[in-house]
Amino acid sequence: MVNNLLAKKKKQCYFCINNIREVDYKNAQMLRRFLSYEGKIAARRRTGLCAAHQRQLATAIRRARFMAILPFVTK
Repeated sequence: MVNNLLAKKKKQCYFCINNIREVDYKNAQMLRRFLSYEGKIAARRRTGLCAAHQRQLATAIRRARFMAILPFVTK
């Protein structure tokens, strides 16, 4: 009974739900949603993304940082 109360509903992948095939590095507003306050890429546990989209997201954030669309760190 206690385990039922503590069980959390698993998050669903944002990109799968919205039928987004490729993660675009130029969409900074969407990418910021998956960054922490310090500018770090959020973990899969927190974002609820599937493995394929988490890899695409990480690559897109790295490209956006290199192109100066996103900052490397924030403080």
